[in-house]
Amino acid sequence: MTDTTTVAAATKSIWGADVAAGVAQFLQPLVVNLTALSVDGKQAHWHVRGHNFIGIHELLDVYVAHTREWADLVAERVVALGLPVDGRVQTVAASTTTPIYPDGFVSVEDTVANVVTQIDATLEVLHKGITDLEDIDVSSQDVLIEIERGLVKDRWFLQAHIAKA
Repeated sequence: MTDTTTVAAATKSIWGADVAAGVAQFLQPLVVNLTALSVDGKQAHWHVRGHNFIGIHELLDVYVAHTREWADLVAERVVALGLPVDGRVQTVAASTTTPIYPDGFVSVEDTVANVVTQIDATLEVLHKGITDLEDIDVSSQDVLIEIERGLVKDRWFLQAHIAKA
């Protein structure tokens, strides 16, 4: 006798619909914000001007790579739980909690200040998820803790470029 699995059974979440939905409510906004950080980070990378240009320009490329990696990690976690995720440009533009990044050329100091402000807005989303996921799904919480450590480190690296000793 051949054992077959239906498509519905193969795509059903092993965590249950309530857990998946509970996790997704915290992860979807993070996908949006991390995607916004990635796009605006590239805008900053292209338009930064002033002293220490090359240091900030190159650091922003590293930062953008991190935000893309983290957005992918979070999105894949939602999908692994059996739910779709929405990272479309329209959704990101309509839903991000990050402040709008200025257009045109921006000084090193203002570039760092703007990027750090966006990081801080995303850290607020992260901290809410970290706190609220403790009772829902510790594996998802761990993903957010990992991202929080990295995002705080990137924030520190950026701030160090303009900090007064």
